Order: sequence, then C-alpha cells, then structure tokens
Amino acid sequence: MTQALQGKTGLIIGAGTRDNMAQVIARRLAKDGATMIVAGRDMAELDRFAQEIGGLPATCDITSQSSLAALADIAKERFGGLDILVNATGWGLLKPFALTTDAELRRMTELQFIGPFQFFQAMLPMMRRGSSLIQISSATATIMLENHTAYMGTKAGIDHVVRCIANEYGHLGIRANSVSPGITATPMGAGAKAIPGVWEAYEKHYPLGRAGTADDIADAVAWLATDGCFMSGQNLQVNGGLTLRGNPSAAEVDAAAIAATGKPRPRPWEKQGS
Repeated sequence: MTQALQGKTGLIIGAGTRDNMAQVIARRLAKDGATMIVAGRDMAELDRFAQEIGGLPATCDITSQSSLAALADIAKERFGGLDILVNATGWGLLKPFALTTDAELRRMTELQFIGPFQFFQAMLPMMRRGSSLIQISSATATIMLENHTAYMGTKAGIDHVVRCIANEYGHLGIRANSVSPGITATPMGAGAKAIPGVWEAYEKHYPLGRAGTADDIADAVAWLATDGCFMSGQNLQVNGGLTLRGNPSAAEVDAAAIAATGKPRPRPWEKQGS
C-alpha cells in the first residue's frame, strides 16, 4: 500500500496521555509514512509512545512561549522544517456559565486560545510550502452543549484564527483547517461512558447511528495532511451528522441517567462548593 505521507515530517501537541486522540492521530500519520514529533507534558509517556511509532518525543507546555520556541527549534534543527502541524490539546471543563471562576476562565483561555495562537505563531515559520496546519476543534464550537461555555467559546475563537491563518499564509502554499468531533470514545470522553445511560443519550442524536471514534478523526487529519487535499480555511464536521440535530439537553441526559441508575448525573461544580 502506498504511504501517502512518506517523506513528510509532522508535529502533534497534546500526545502526553496514553491512547488519547493525539496519540491515535500520530499513530495513523506515522502508519501513512510521516516521521512524527510527539509533544506534550509527560515525557515518560511521550518517550514510550515515540518508541512505538518510531517518532521523536519532545516536552512542551502550550501555555509557555519559551517552551514553544524550544519545540520549534527541535523541528528546525532535527528535520529542517515541518509538513504537518496538529494541535490536539484541550480541557473539557463542564461548568455552568454563571459559576465559571476567573481562574478557570483564564486557564481555559490560556490552554485553548492563547496557547494555540502562540503555538501556530511559533511553528508557522518552520512550515514548508505545501504543508498542512490542523486544529482539533469541537462540534460544540458550532452547536450548543449546556454547562460548557468556556470550552465552546475558546474552541470557536481559535477556529476563526485558523481561517485567518489560511487567508494570510495561503500564498506560501500552507493550508490551514480545523476538524470538529462530537462526543468521542477517548480518555477525555470517558466520563460520559462511566455513567449508565449518558453515552446512549448522546449517541441517539447522531444520524449515522453512533458516536465518533478517535480513528474517525485520524482519518480526516490524514487526508488533510496529504498533497491531494485542496482545501483551506474550512472546518470539517467529522461527527456523524450531529450538527443536523444537536446535542441532547442537560434535562434529557439527566432523565437518561435517572432511568438507568435512579439518580441524575454527578455535578462536579457542586462538589467544588461553587
């Protein structure tokens, strides 16, 4: 089988958790022939994973400009540049709008807006003509999900930044797009799987009859990374048609949990005393 990414160098950030979406994406890109730099905060896990896929591990905190500059230097010194750049970081805070604290809002903004903005600033000078920049976004940047405002707002904001990058850097042959999953069977989505009835409440909103997998997203990223992709400045809704119907309301999810367990879902913000 032809390896569509043979000879290309990719960098993905957010790969410091075992079998998370970033690792599934990196594994797929490596399978397609790319040499991958896998970045994140947990060096022990990054080293293990890099050995698995024949890549290079690199510690990086997306909220630190000095850390980002050091990561850019690695890409330049080791590989002379990049052909594929993926941001797969995120924090799935679930909390009502009115109860979101200043500290939580600032942390979310640093992780999901300022951090990605500065990540792209640091890495774009490393990107070769014909390269592909990819942001992992969320269907909730477009459609509603209750008690998720800070997450949704920052994802929507960085989606528009990606469109701006596509417009500004297109003359250099650089493509920039984002991919929007719905609820996905990953470590971040594990909470929905842990409560009987909750996953099923979400899944019935998908016209294709199931929620997504990290492999679905990896397939989309792999295509965006190929030379045959003539797309830029777009957001791919890779979520089984979820945006046609929308997520269930909090009341619907609670009803499903009550039917399965006799009680509503836990509310983490109540445990915090907020």
